[in-house]
Amino acid sequence: MPDSTPITTPAPSAIPADAGFIRGLGLFDSTMIVVGSMIGSGIFIVSADIARQTGSAGGLLAAWLITGALTVAAALSYGELAAMMPRAGGQYVYLRESYSPLWGFLYGWTLFLVIQTGTIAAVAVAFARFLGVLVPAVSPSVWIIAPVRVSAKYALSLSWQQLIAILLILFLTGANTRGLRLGKWIQNIFTSAKTIALIALIALGIFVGRNAEALHANFSNLWAIQGAQVIRPGADFLRAWVPSVSAAAGAFGLFVAYGVAQVGSLFSADAWNNITFTAGEVKNPRRDVPLSLALGTAIVISLYFLANIAYLSTLTLAQIQSAPDDRVATATLSTIFGNAGAGMMAIAIMISTFGCANGLILAGARVYYAMARDGLFFRSIGILNARRVPSKGLVLQGIWASLLVLARTRLVNPATGVVSYGNLYSDLLDYVVFAVLIFYVLTIFGIFVLRRKRPDAERPYRAFGYPVVPVLYIVAAVAIMLVLILYKTQTTWPGLLIVVLGAPVYMFWSRR
Repeated sequence: MPDSTPITTPAPSAIPADAGFIRGLGLFDSTMIVVGSMIGSGIFIVSADIARQTGSAGGLLAAWLITGALTVAAALSYGELAAMMPRAGGQYVYLRESYSPLWGFLYGWTLFLVIQTGTIAAVAVAFARFLGVLVPAVSPSVWIIAPVRVSAKYALSLSWQQLIAILLILFLTGANTRGLRLGKWIQNIFTSAKTIALIALIALGIFVGRNAEALHANFSNLWAIQGAQVIRPGADFLRAWVPSVSAAAGAFGLFVAYGVAQVGSLFSADAWNNITFTAGEVKNPRRDVPLSLALGTAIVISLYFLANIAYLSTLTLAQIQSAPDDRVATATLSTIFGNAGAGMMAIAIMISTFGCANGLILAGARVYYAMARDGLFFRSIGILNARRVPSKGLVLQGIWASLLVLARTRLVNPATGVVSYGNLYSDLLDYVVFAVLIFYVLTIFGIFVLRRKRPDAERPYRAFGYPVVPVLYIVAAVAIMLVLILYKTQTTWPGLLIVVLGAPVYMFWSRR
């Protein structure tokens, strides 16, 4: 049961050090958490969808440049808050201190329910899916327990693919309960390995796979629109006054296309803020957390941009747009190595997703720990084990992520009656992309709030380019959110609903 003592929100200077945590993360370790949490499977896949939305090679690169500018700007802005409040919980603490415990809770609630656990589930299934390339028995349709209908729209099942994903979650959860040192060791090794693998993909695409046809088609006609999909309003009631557009429809069409394209690229570059969750375990947090945010995001965004240069050096835009199952990286290596390329890419993505899942699992539990210490979550989650990690938070996170792997969406074809199954976590992640942007905007606006509320607070690092860079981020993010409201309505309002439902839950916890 939660603590019955009233909640207080002390000033940052009065917040005691995180008792019990081992400060065992140096600058390299912290940077590896940033890099490892960001690089999953998205960079190997989402460029196909972005190419269809923007309709040009230049548009594909521009979409990633926008993502890079937004991500680095946000990371540089977060640096001020990280240096000011180097505590376990990171962004949860920043929102709590900037506004109120309610806003911190709404973020933590959404993080536990969908953002962190849903991403863990998605990354674990991606690991299992690419293992299936090497071991065909690991299939999404070879059932251990066939789908069991729960309602008209939902079911539970266990395939070999799902089982491997759950075993990965449980293995990494167990490893991280053994202490920070083991979790850090796994993170450093696998992040280094997948960074090298991504660099190898870039080098192969640019220097080995490059061909005259792709180079001429893509870079001689960098902004020529071809194959751009029509983007329609996200709800029927909007279609009377919001037009359907494509990237070929002038300035407004480009604006909408780039806004919608950010769903894939921003999600692929997300989770950079996870290092803030573990600030209570960084040796020199006031210096290393802001520095790792800057270094980690700069490294990843540079690699992402170069990866797309590699794709465009090897494949024509049409080949990128029509890559089988959107696996652009696999198509790139297959062009170079033939059938062996698919196996090579599968191994690289397995390494990448393994390290990504470990970083997400390691960091997420620190937020639930901070919430529990504030009396806003189960009290036992706020207790460290003998190895001084929040083991109960890790276990609860692992259980919920595993349940998200088991849960399936159920769709019946009205014409044929054939039932197909999707992944619930995939829908949930679509829903919260909008909510994630809201919390980023609120957190960065919190810099302005705290400078006004606590002008004398110690700030070892001040946001780069303040106030211009934070304001530009807020304006750009709000513009993207407006596009998503109009053109991704079906996946926007459920995300808002998930956040809003946290308000009565907050009232329950705070009163207890």
